[in-house]
Amino acid sequence: MQFASYTFARRLTAMITHASVTNSQSSPAGLAFVAACGAGVLWGTGALVVNVLVEQHGFTPENISFWRFVVGGVVLVAVFGRSISWDKLMPVLVTVLMAGVAMAGYVLLWFLGIEQMGSAVPTLIALCLPPVLVTAVAVARRQEQADLKLLLVLLGAIIGTVLIVVQHRPSALSGSPSGTLLGVLFSIGSALLYAGFSMISGRISIALGAGPATACLTVVAAAAMGLFGLYRPLSWPTEVPPQAWFLYLGVVTAALALLAFSWGAARLKPTALTVATLLEPLTAVILSTVLLGQSLHAMQWLGGALLLLSIWVLGRRSAANALPH
Repeated sequence: MQFASYTFARRLTAMITHASVTNSQSSPAGLAFVAACGAGVLWGTGALVVNVLVEQHGFTPENISFWRFVVGGVVLVAVFGRSISWDKLMPVLVTVLMAGVAMAGYVLLWFLGIEQMGSAVPTLIALCLPPVLVTAVAVARRQEQADLKLLLVLLGAIIGTVLIVVQHRPSALSGSPSGTLLGVLFSIGSALLYAGFSMISGRISIALGAGPATACLTVVAAAAMGLFGLYRPLSWPTEVPPQAWFLYLGVVTAALALLAFSWGAARLKPTALTVATLLEPLTAVILSTVLLGQSLHAMQWLGGALLLLSIWVLGRRSAANALPH
């Protein structure tokens, strides 16, 4: 997994770095859609790594998220720090701060939802609700045409994700009713923050460039997650294997994946952006099957095929309707 991810990461980094420097012409929406899908795939590999760190090494998800943002922020600042224009940053500084806090917030609320009621239901809410929300907002703003094709694609992507996640991770709804209600509220909050982040991240990327924008957002997210240390200590691992995984999460699933997401966000409509990242649970399931020997149920195969078909159709639609720059 590390070699394949590293090879993919090198190619994606070269593509996005070149595109971040060359902003005089718009890149094809199809390539931007591939970048957004790449972010979802990389996040899917991260889900497997987080599972290993939690179950085998005893780290809390909050601790992992903090160091993931810190490592990613260091890498992004080292690469793009000199490209950050303060003249361009100041007019959007408040937006950057809000988006960075939202980025940290949707991750934290998702983890808190999982803590209350297991992983299946919070994952479904956090991943499936944002495409619906951003599509509704886009239609209301007349940025999207609510035709039958779009509705079918959106419905197919959500159903496919439901089939993948529910079969893969059984829900833990046996807790108290208050805990279940709290878990649902946390998950809805995560979905709202992710939807909001998806709708404004594109504007930040256009204003600053994908690289500088991602660097600024990640630094803000790391600072926001650092406040969680006031409640629970945030410690760096002392052993080599978890250190390597922390670095992988920071470099690949934070720096590279967020860079791909930001680059795609500047060139895609929010609906396409959020649907593309639904590849995250599919990637996690496939890697669990290949590397951990877990078997896929028939409904998961059906869900994966439905999700991939929906993403393919939406990718063709996005390529035909590129956002003007």
